[in-house]
Amino acid sequence: MQKLFLIGILSLLIFSCKQNNVSQKAQQQLVSDTAMVVSANAIASKIGVDILKQGGNAVDAMVATNFALSVVYPRAGNIGGGGFMIIRTPEGEVTAVDYRETAPLKAHKDLYLDENGNVIDGLSRNGGLAVGVPGTVAGLYAAWQKYGQLKDWSKLVMPAVELAQKGFAVSESESFRLNKYKEDFLKWNPDNKTFIRERWLKGDILKQPALAKTLKLIAEKGPKAFYEGPVAQAIVDKVTKSGGIIRLEDLKKYQAKFRKPIIVPYKNYEVISMPPPSSGGVALGQLLKIVSQYPIKQWGFHSYKTTHLMVEAEKRVYADRAKYLGDSDFYPVPLDTLLDDEYLKHRMTDFDPAKATPSNHIFAGKFELHKESFETTHISVVDKNRMAVSCTTTLNSNYGSKVIVDGYGFFLNNEMDDFSAKPGVPNQFGLIGAEANAIAPQKRMLSSMTPTIVTKDGKLFMVLGTPGGSTIITSVFQTILNVVDFDMNMYNAVQAKRFHHQFLPDYIMYEKKTFDKDVMDSLKQAGHKLKQVKYMGIVKAILVKDGKLEGAGDSRNKDDDVEGY
Repeated sequence: MQKLFLIGILSLLIFSCKQNNVSQKAQQQLVSDTAMVVSANAIASKIGVDILKQGGNAVDAMVATNFALSVVYPRAGNIGGGGFMIIRTPEGEVTAVDYRETAPLKAHKDLYLDENGNVIDGLSRNGGLAVGVPGTVAGLYAAWQKYGQLKDWSKLVMPAVELAQKGFAVSESESFRLNKYKEDFLKWNPDNKTFIRERWLKGDILKQPALAKTLKLIAEKGPKAFYEGPVAQAIVDKVTKSGGIIRLEDLKKYQAKFRKPIIVPYKNYEVISMPPPSSGGVALGQLLKIVSQYPIKQWGFHSYKTTHLMVEAEKRVYADRAKYLGDSDFYPVPLDTLLDDEYLKHRMTDFDPAKATPSNHIFAGKFELHKESFETTHISVVDKNRMAVSCTTTLNSNYGSKVIVDGYGFFLNNEMDDFSAKPGVPNQFGLIGAEANAIAPQKRMLSSMTPTIVTKDGKLFMVLGTPGGSTIITSVFQTILNVVDFDMNMYNAVQAKRFHHQFLPDYIMYEKKTFDKDVMDSLKQAGHKLKQVKYMGIVKAILVKDGKLEGAGDSRNKDDDVEGY
């Protein structure tokens, strides 16, 4: 009898291990009839689909997937960061939800400058002073409260609670990052060993009991459990201890905002994206309007003519971004002008089809890209009624500021680096800014996040978005063109090689094998400088075609996953 019992226990353990392995396996291409979730992790995507099967709508699924990502994708999934989302109802109503982090009340324009007025390197990226007031919990709750179908909030959070308690098998890419940032974790969190091992290996189980406790409080009490009481006090204590200036009043005052999306026509499509404090919708709209005046379909995918045009458009659009874009609650962003057809035609009057325009002829300044980072994450969801959500959320860098809230187990962002610390000085993505994006109390820092929904003839057509820092905008731009102009299916459009120019530094970033030799030679002869990078953007997208949903994760991230039914 005892032998049978032991055999039974062993069988259960083997089954459990198999289940763990199955739950980690990602699929990056799927066609479904009814509903779909695309995210950065198979476990999170499956939790979202499970909510859809229980009668939840796209917003419910997005919320559940987000909370799950805070457990299984800690480098970017979060409750200590912020983000944006675009929601489109089955009736065609669209809204933008802004839950971007804000600068603390004690923040000021010269926060990161020394006595000589120079930027102190690293101060806006690491430790407590890099942390903006988190917006994720407030944003997810606000979206659910207004648009959610399921009335029990806790039902959306509890799967993440259980996941944090029981643990999950880390993927190869997550184990790599946990090892890479071990010294940073120890520096800022000497007493927290949750993310510390001699060496993490693929398949190791990561349990997060402190995070489970926090998520359970949020499940039971909503945002109040995060922005007031013991959790809020713990955030303040840890930020203060780490050199930061967030106080209880900052957390208590935080509010997510509903905004009017940027809507731009492109041929017989409508592109719906995020307004300021994201630069994504404006820049994407400008790029689409510019290229719509040229026969790029006839010129061909990644031809010299098409590439040269797109690069020259990107230079001008990113120059506008640097000068004019910021939090519209604090700065009069000239949206109407920036998206005006005549203005954009004027911007291209010095476009030479045979020659690159040097960036210092568009806007002064020269520097090198400081760092590449793609540690944001995106979720695309479509439900059975064709409600759609495109949601991008982030901590900014890998694991944000690297600061973990003691006793509550979550990382805090380093979004303060997205402000312009000083006019003309680049942030970690090489992006510069001016007065429009200067630091001010309660101001929201400019972002490149570009959650986007595309409609065709008034019906849902595409849902997409991506991480990728400054390359987010151009990755979304190219994916849309790949489908609309170059007749690719969703999977091929997402996997296609990408290129990027952001005005400064003055070179084209491109992935290996993006261009053939003739195109490379022509670009160089025209005066373009080129720099190869490993990859850019990790697009997660859904295409509605012939009544079916065609989902695509991005092979640039092995963990990307599509689930549906």
